[in-house]
Amino acid sequence: MSAAAGRPTIVIVDDHALFRSGVRAEVEGLLEVLAEAGTVEDAVREIAGLRPDVVLLDVHMPGGGGVEVIRRVAERRPEQRFLALSVSDAAEDVIAVVRAGARGYVTKSISGEELAAAVERVRDGDAVFSPRLAGFVLDAFSGSIPEAEIDPDLDLLSMREREVLRLIARGYLYKEVAQQLGISARTVEAHVSAVLRKLQLSNRHELARWATERRLLD
Repeated sequence: MSAAAGRPTIVIVDDHALFRSGVRAEVEGLLEVLAEAGTVEDAVREIAGLRPDVVLLDVHMPGGGGVEVIRRVAERRPEQRFLALSVSDAAEDVIAVVRAGARGYVTKSISGEELAAAVERVRDGDAVFSPRLAGFVLDAFSGSIPEAEIDPDLDLLSMREREVLRLIARGYLYKEVAQQLGISARTVEAHVSAVLRKLQLSNRHELARWATERRLLD
């Protein structure tokens, strides 16, 4: 779908409706918002149907997060461009979504005008990162980032599994993790089982030690 009057077209993907409304209000008149989506499934459907210039994409969402959205959209529309917009400025989040295929990553402290400018640059083929985050990407792809931040074992885990891992390693109970992430305790248990299997660990004590050694609790 082409942009009206030269304005880039976007789909806003975030699981918080209030935030989506805020972004829409901030970029009104600067970007053309085609749709909003609050889940991975809705995002994939809207992006495939509307073909926006750029997808504004939250990193942490139920169902696999931004990485899962990128993966599934790429199967149908490999040319789609994504700009991650997240409250997180953790190196592992930045690197994971860029490796998945995002063209940029900015934090939610960005102004509406700055965001619109970033979207336009991504639409035109540039890569855009908040200043602090650009260093993570350069280090990761030059091979100089600390081993803990590009651990191949960590790459085995989905974004949701990483979220569960961090909370469990910090001592949260399954019920508390479920409340934090808005999922059921049974789903948390399934994620923990998957993490233990992928990392070849036996229990949550080993998991906590594994996470601590890799500075994932900082």
